[in-house]
Amino acid sequence: MERGGGMQGSAGLFERILGAEHNLVLLDAADQDALVAQLRLLARRTGQSVYVWRDEAGLRSLREGDVPVPGTKRMADALRYVLQSMHFGVYVFAEAAPHLRAPNTVLLRQIARARTTFDRRVVLMDAGIAMPDGFNEEVARLRYDAAAATRLRLRDGRWVV
Repeated sequence: MERGGGMQGSAGLFERILGAEHNLVLLDAADQDALVAQLRLLARRTGQSVYVWRDEAGLRSLREGDVPVPGTKRMADALRYVLQSMHFGVYVFAEAAPHLRAPNTVLLRQIARARTTFDRRVVLMDAGIAMPDGFNEEVARLRYDAAAATRLRLRDGRWVV
């Protein structure tokens, strides 16, 4: 399992998400709000299509200032939207662990097995997240450690974060 932390860490984490060999990524992250805030900055600065889904709020574009995607309040509806999308995108599902049940797992399996000509990643984010049986070969696993951002390092004779 790979680790990342901090703004520089979130950019590196984003690159690892894009470089994952699977469409489905499990992200063990305790401080989800901080990570979403950093991904929002990253999306705005780079122009990358990054979306975040939260229960009752639905799918929202981080690049476009949290503009909601209509009809995606339920996780199953948001996953159907992802399946139908023909464009590059990273779709982060925050606090996803309680939603890993049917019909969502059926849609997640379709996303995991989909072969497209464009990159599409679905990131299931929660603290200590684990997939139901049968998904082990179809997911990449990453960890985000916000505490890693606060570790001081000596660089060119100066302590930096």
